[in-house]
This record gives sequence, structure tokens and C-alpha cells, in this order.
Amino acid sequence: MSNYKQLITIIALTLTSGTLANAANAADKLTDPQIAHIAYTAGELDIKAAEQALKKTHNANVKAFAEDMVRDHKSVNDQALALVKKLNVTPEDNDTSKSLVKQQDEERAKLAKLDGAAFDKAYVDNEVAYHHTVNTTLENTLIPSSSNQELKDLLKTGLKIFQGHEEHARQLAPELK
Repeated sequence: MSNYKQLITIIALTLTSGTLANAANAADKLTDPQIAHIAYTAGELDIKAAEQALKKTHNANVKAFAEDMVRDHKSVNDQALALVKKLNVTPEDNDTSKSLVKQQDEERAKLAKLDGAAFDKAYVDNEVAYHHTVNTTLENTLIPSSSNQELKDLLKTGLKIFQGHEEHARQLAPELK
């Protein structure tokens, strides 16, 4: 299991598992500024991954998928920035967003060493895992933990878009060897 997948698993367990002693406390302690930062960071990281794919892939389907990731995540992140500005809220960095950045930097470094079909497969496999975890975390933790209705609504909109991304990645993955 790659470090990226391990991180996603850890985040999912930490934020969504009812069996871990601290999971409920971790979710209860998240503030709207922290939730906004986690969601924005997750989007930015997927944009960076997609931009890397656009530079490396020669596969038309992977390229189209990566273009969708850039377009959609930028759109949602632009809406998030407009919302935090409107609400006069400053997104708050936190351990979850810092860990996401660290692990994504490591994953991009690994992907940078791959080329061709090996890169395409690794990129899309990570997109499946990443979107599944982000979607689960949005649905089970971030949305319910948000106290601001406008933030909650934006997260719900993002969830619908990102569920489509997960499905698209799942359909694309078997085509790659």
C-alpha cells in the first residue's frame, strides 16, 4: 500500500470510524474554518495531482479525466474562497490538512518517477482511493460537523461532483494495465 493510500486510510479511520476512541472527539472538535481548510486543501491537492498527470500522460482518457479534475476542483475551490470571504472567515490550517499536504508531496514525488502506462495506472488508482476517502469523509464527518449552512451546502455540492469523479476513476481504472 502506498504512503498516500495509507494516509487516506488513516484519515478515513480517524475522521469516520466510530470504533476509535478519539474519532468522535476529533470530529466534534473540528471548526468550520478547519473544515473549510481541509476541504480546500483536498481540492488543491487533487488539482496538483491532475496537473502532474497532464504533463506526464499520453493516454487520451487519463488526460480527459485529469482535465475534469482541474476544472471541477478549481470551480469548487473558487466557490469556497468566495464563501469564506463573504463570511469573513479565515480557513484554519490543522493537523489533517498538514498531513494531507505532506503525503501528497510524497506521492507526487513517487509518481514523478513513473512513466507511461505505469504512471497512468498509479495516478488513476490513487484517484479512486483519494475520492472514495474524501467522499466518505465529506459525507460522514465534514458535512455533519459543519455548523454554517452555506458551508454545509457547498460541501454537499462538492460531494455530488466528487462522487462523479470517483465513479469516473473507477470506470477508467480497469482500462489501464
